[in-house]
Amino acid sequence: MSDIVLDVTGLVAGYEPGVPIVRGASVTVKKNEIVVILGPNGAGKSSFIKAVAGLIPRFSGRVVLDGHDITKVPPHNMIRKGLAFVPQTENVFPLMSVEDNLRLAVRVLLSRGISERISEMYELFPDLARQRRLFAGSLSGGQRQMLAVARALIVKPKVLMLDEPSAGLSPKFVSMVFSMLSDIRATGVTMVLVEQNAKAALAIGDRAYVLVEGRERHEAPAAQLWHDPVVAALYLGHRPA
Repeated sequence: MSDIVLDVTGLVAGYEPGVPIVRGASVTVKKNEIVVILGPNGAGKSSFIKAVAGLIPRFSGRVVLDGHDITKVPPHNMIRKGLAFVPQTENVFPLMSVEDNLRLAVRVLLSRGISERISEMYELFPDLARQRRLFAGSLSGGQRQMLAVARALIVKPKVLMLDEPSAGLSPKFVSMVFSMLSDIRATGVTMVLVEQNAKAALAIGDRAYVLVEGRERHEAPAAQLWHDPVVAALYLGHRPA
C-alpha cells in the first residue's frame, strides 16, 4: 500500500480561462510529512493550494487524496473527503467566541463527541482554552492563527493545507505559529505549507518544492534545499549563511 496521501499531477488552474497561474504543477505528499511550497512572489504558490482545495478553477490535471480522485469535488465537500484548508486571512468568525468557532467547525462532520473533540483542541492549544469565551476578533494575530488551525484540525483531516500562516505577524507571533506547527507535526498530522518565511518553514519541513511560474522546478529534502546556494540565489532571493 502506497504511503502517498496526496498526489497532484499536472495541475493547471487560474482565475480566468486561457490565463493559467498554475501551469502543470505536480506535487506528492506522504503520510505524516510536512511538505513546504516555496518560490518567488508571483510563482503561483497560494494559487496552487487553492486550486488543490477547489477554491479556484482547475482547467486540467488530477488531484488524488488517499487513493480517491477529488479533482471534481466542490470546495464545500473537501473537508468531508479529508482535506482541510486554512486561508491566509478571514479564517475565523470574529464575532463568535473561540468555543463557538470550534463548535461550528466540528458540527460539519460530527453529531456526537463534539465536546470531547473541543477538549482535545484545548489540550493541544492551551491559549485557546484560556480565551474560550472571548470573541475571536479580540485575539492576537498568533492566537487567531491558532484558532484557525484548530478549526481545521478538529475534524481530523487526512491533509492540512496552510496558506502563509505567518503573514502579517510580528516576529514574536511568527515564532509562536511555527512552534505550534512543530507541535502539530509531532501528533502525526500531514501538512502542506505555503510560506514566504523560507528559513522557518524549512526548519520544520520534511521536503520542499520550489515553484517558478506555476510549475515545480526543484524538489529536495527541506534541510538540503536551505543549504543549496544555487536554488537559494535563483528562487528564494538570498544566499544562506
